[in-house]
Formats: sequence, C-alpha cells, structure tokens
Amino acid sequence: MTPTQRLDATFAALADPTRRAILARLAQGEASVAQLTEPFALSQPAISKHLKVLENAGLIITTMSGRRRPRRIEAAPLAEAKAWLENYRLLWERRYSAPDDLLGHMQAAPPRS
Repeated sequence: MTPTQRLDATFAALADPTRRAILARLAQGEASVAQLTEPFALSQPAISKHLKVLENAGLIITTMSGRRRPRRIEAAPLAEAKAWLENYRLLWERRYSAPDDLLGHMQAAPPRS
C-alpha cells in the first residue's frame, strides 16, 4: 500500500464514530471482540466489520493468545495522519498570522506626513 493509500484508508476508517470509539477503547488496552461489542447497540458481526476496516487501515492489530484473538491499537497510521495534518496546521497558522504581523508593522511605523 502506498503512503497515499494508507492515509486514505486511515481517514476513511476514522470517518465513522463507532470506529473512533473502538479506537478510544483500544487506547486503554487490548480487548476481545466481545469486550468491544459491549458498549454498543450493535451485533458482534457488525462490530467485526468495523474491526476489519480498522485492521485493513492498519489502525489495529489482531494477536493470538491461545483461543483468544485480542485486538490492540497500532499507532503508526495515526502518527502519519497527524504529520499530514500538522503540515496544514502550520500553513494555516502562517496565513492567519500574516495579517496580524502586517497590522503590527503598520501600527509601529511612524505616520506619514
């Protein structure tokens, strides 16, 4: 998967509030499908579909522990998304500070006669 495709998959996965809630739960520690299903008014197969989207985006990893298959969060795709967003935050921060800088310069300049 290319970096652009990974970023697309990350943002597509994060677009759903249920998947964001699942990630918030997994940020506290690994959990089974049954544990992840508990807080939602969704069936286990529906949660499993959400987990598949998160797994395909690389946001979670399924491990094997005997018969259990706990999921855990994977931070790398979130770090990539954060870095991408940070570039735009800096761009907009510079754009928004430019008028303030100009106004400050104009106010500090002596009046012309």
